[in-house]
Amino acid sequence: MKSEDYYSASNVTYSNMMDYYATNPGPVDDSVLYDQDKHVSAAVWEGQERGALRCHEHTSKLDRWLLTEKQIELVKRAGFGYLRLIPAISLDNPLISALVERWRKETNTFHMTVGEMTVTLEDVAYLLGLRIDGEPVIGVTYTTCDSVCVKYLGKAPDSGYTSGGMVKLSWLKETFSECREDASIEDVERYTRAYLLYLVGSTIFSTTTGNKVPVMYLPLFENFDNAGKYAWGAAALAFLYRALGNASLRSQSTISGCLTLLQCWSYYHLNVGRPKLHHDPIHECFPFVLRWKGKHSGPTSNRDVAFYRKALDSLKPTDVDWCPYANISHTVIPDNILNQLILGRSKTMLICFDKAERHLPDRCLKQFGMHQTVPEEVQRWERKTRGVDGGVDLSGKMESELSEWANRRFHIVEAEEDLDEGDYMNWYLKITRRVVGRPIPISSEFQRMNAALRDIAHVADTLSTHGMDDQQIQSVTRIRYIAHECLRDHTGSSTLVVADSQDEVGKRIRGKERVRRRGTSKRRRKDDPEEYYAVTMHTQSRLYSSAVNADQAHFYHVGNEVDHEHLCIPSNAGDPLSPSGRVDGAMDHDAPDEVDGSEYQHGVEEIVEDQLSHGSEENPCEPIATIDVVQQSSLETSEDVARQNDYSVTA
Repeated sequence: MKSEDYYSASNVTYSNMMDYYATNPGPVDDSVLYDQDKHVSAAVWEGQERGALRCHEHTSKLDRWLLTEKQIELVKRAGFGYLRLIPAISLDNPLISALVERWRKETNTFHMTVGEMTVTLEDVAYLLGLRIDGEPVIGVTYTTCDSVCVKYLGKAPDSGYTSGGMVKLSWLKETFSECREDASIEDVERYTRAYLLYLVGSTIFSTTTGNKVPVMYLPLFENFDNAGKYAWGAAALAFLYRALGNASLRSQSTISGCLTLLQCWSYYHLNVGRPKLHHDPIHECFPFVLRWKGKHSGPTSNRDVAFYRKALDSLKPTDVDWCPYANISHTVIPDNILNQLILGRSKTMLICFDKAERHLPDRCLKQFGMHQTVPEEVQRWERKTRGVDGGVDLSGKMESELSEWANRRFHIVEAEEDLDEGDYMNWYLKITRRVVGRPIPISSEFQRMNAALRDIAHVADTLSTHGMDDQQIQSVTRIRYIAHECLRDHTGSSTLVVADSQDEVGKRIRGKERVRRRGTSKRRRKDDPEEYYAVTMHTQSRLYSSAVNADQAHFYHVGNEVDHEHLCIPSNAGDPLSPSGRVDGAMDHDAPDEVDGSEYQHGVEEIVEDQLSHGSEENPCEPIATIDVVQQSSLETSEDVARQNDYSVTA
């Protein structure tokens, strides 16, 4: 049975499945997605929106480099002739952010409704034109820039342009962007090395530092012909996998790597946010990223993370193009790229210096035109940052990873015929996170919970104990006590009930979400996402226990009893939010009527960073938003909630 047939045959049970996922989005079996608690989807489910990620890619000034014919020839010999042609493509931050919510670092795949998908080595070859076969990109690390820059560029940057073993991209452009036509061979090579460092640092190895690139890549450009033998495409994919994994943690707010590759991969494979072309795609150019260059018309300009999240949560098989390159003429593809495409099905280890990531095409066989089977269990591997003192060759510290890459051609996944993909989907739906956004808004669930507690308390209060034995009476007393204690806790704070007011519906502006920095100071970099997560979770849990974040920033007006006071988030002693902490400033009449999750996250991060540096538990939290509230007493029973939800706007 094909997966499409499986979905058709399951239409009757699909609604029941969605009812189940309204309370449990998965995974039912956590043997695969064992880090669910750390994942951003867990935070979204709890109402903690982080907004659109800050996307770090620095391609906007690449066209300001004026290369001579001699330089262009050297760039081609080094293996970057096609990457050089790729123009700056406007990034759709909300789309990228929604894709990240589906990325799982346990499997290095996107967990979609239709099965797992991923960016493969084949995609890298088609879209970027980089080598996916060859020597691993690995070498010596550096903690300073002066010596390596003098050796390979002929000069060293001033101290203001460096940070440890990284140099600012601006220094490279200001110093080497224009080489004289009559320059010596030595100078031509130096200027070309500077360009190549700028090129990789602004595209495939773009970092979250914003404008810096490690100088450790420079020695790989010493000999341009040798540089052309490295598997730069495999290194770019390892770098992107690591960036996706880090960004998928609930504590993170930025993403780096080759985001042009990620976005164009989505355009080819998913009918979500895909712009309309202004040219005939029949006449393809290589690399295939060029299909999306220039201006496009389409719906992407007024869509936010919540929109794309909902689109991916409801993704259907007809929205997916598993093999988008099948109908493109391969006559435009260079022979050396064609000969390497088989490695797209290699189950191997991808390497980029200290970053080693598993490439698992057996989990997305449909991207190669094969039937999908239940994949093998993923062997867990520890992602270590192997940065050590300068001058140390990482090759001696990654023997097992290098061995896997060396055997890449011996681990090509093959097709199996006559398979029942229904077995795969039955397995997949148990191990995956089926939805990211809540089918029922968290505000409605909060109301239902309160109403249910009132029902329980009422039954316990009015239940006659006549004829009961001591144990039964004790049980009823215990139930009554627990119900009233829970209600007492809830009446200590106002229930957030979110809905669209009639006069705000016409003002809805789903613009691309901006991620705002507070002030002009730079946020401290979180070098260890795992360690940072541990502190963040403690702080976020305290914040979340004080205020239930709404699914959207609209308010459900229950009856006519709407209290237009500003929300005051109550707290227990020691909480970072004081009872008088008035929430305002994030919303106005001209802004999109949605809570800016980045403001909430930024407030959390400030507290976390202060805890990391000072160990303090008593930190103030910045105001978040001005919102209306409905007192809990407005909702008496579960029947009242049911009637209210019938008249509430939930999406």
